[in-house]
Amino acid sequence: MKIENVSIIGLGYVGLTMAVFLANKGRIKVIGVDVDEEKLEKLSRGNPTFYEERLEFLLNDGIRSNMLDFTNNYNFAILNSSISFITVGTPSREDKSIDLTYIEEASTSIGKALKEKDSYHLVVVRSTVTPGTCIYSVKNIIEEFSEKEIGREWGLCMNPEFLREGNALRDLSKPDRIVIGEYNKRSGDMLENFYRQIYSDLEIPIVRTSLSTAEMIKYANNAFLATKISFINSIASICEKIDGCDVVEVAKAIGLDSRISPLFLRAGLGYGGSCFPKDIKALIEFAKEVEACPILFESVDRINQRQALKAVEFCEQLIGNIKGRRIAVLGLAFKPGTDDIREAPSLKIINELLKKRVNVVVYDPNAMEKVKKI
Repeated sequence: MKIENVSIIGLGYVGLTMAVFLANKGRIKVIGVDVDEEKLEKLSRGNPTFYEERLEFLLNDGIRSNMLDFTNNYNFAILNSSISFITVGTPSREDKSIDLTYIEEASTSIGKALKEKDSYHLVVVRSTVTPGTCIYSVKNIIEEFSEKEIGREWGLCMNPEFLREGNALRDLSKPDRIVIGEYNKRSGDMLENFYRQIYSDLEIPIVRTSLSTAEMIKYANNAFLATKISFINSIASICEKIDGCDVVEVAKAIGLDSRISPLFLRAGLGYGGSCFPKDIKALIEFAKEVEACPILFESVDRINQRQALKAVEFCEQLIGNIKGRRIAVLGLAFKPGTDDIREAPSLKIINELLKKRVNVVVYDPNAMEKVKKI
């Protein structure tokens, strides 16, 4: 069965990039749902709420071609689509564990809308959630409010995203793999057929597994990449103590090992953004909750917390007392090609410099407006 209409619940980074991709590449009619009226108004005018290469162009193209629609009406979205993708945020609580409030709210609204629908509907979670969330939270909430039986009247999948900010649309165009965690075969078949339809010109590996395994795959993926970053930064801290020892050459050489690869082996200020810091902390808390050992991930997090502050130490080593000096911080987003300043190393550096009474000037080609707001 060809899928022609989908709804995307939550129009943040993951949801909006997926919406414009499907509307343009897949020629799928997409209904974007969000509770933020101001965001919906901006998007309807063709103004994205964050920077991503080619996003504004594709957003406007989707609107002009009538393939993109935006609403806060769950009933309209569910009744006029075959698949709903949940892409709401899963921020950290004060104790660093995952906050599932938005997942629960979206599930409640989907359930109420499904109660009015007669045909089969597939719900797909793309938000990052800890293992067990789909089966014990999403499933139970939707069943309660829809009064419909999962498996017979609606389906459920976990489909984690692996997007890199600044490269999201390219990643969507040619993903390394697609992971489908399925409640049952019917659910998985429907989602796999949808992706085969979208990527009919490509051979994309599709991994089908259980809901909880798919949930864990996302955390394992991010934790491994974060570990590589903290690993090479730890090696760099040793190289700094040895005359003539160059961490760049070390990373280049070990990266040639096919078992390792050179990706994420660039020593620097540590990782930031909306994913790695949050997901590492959530994984630590989840490991404690299930009485597993989180020591490795705690070390990865501690190394990263320390890394950005080393830039200030280098300044003091080079020029001595920095009080009253004028220091520029060039680059504010957590990585190039985005305006995302969440958990950016630059902010830690700026705060430390201000504590030391430094006159700080800053510049970023994309993130200046967001920095002005904090």
